[in-house]
Amino acid sequence: MPTDNPFIESFNGNLRDECLNIHWFLSMEDVQERLDRWREEYNHDRTHSSLNDFTPTEFSRSHQSRQIL
Repeated sequence: MPTDNPFIESFNGNLRDECLNIHWFLSMEDVQERLDRWREEYNHDRTHSSLNDFTPTEFSRSHQSRQIL
């Protein structure tokens, strides 16, 4: 049920809509390359409103630096 874990359901929907449904994969290597590019963009370039408009990488770094102090 989609309400069981909305964060995972949202991620899965984004992955399917933005990567899996729009590409015709030619090989397993092609799948890996396209998924790697999508994951890089998702984690390092795209801001997320659920993370106060930080990228996941920025959000993680900001929380790691707080734990060190």
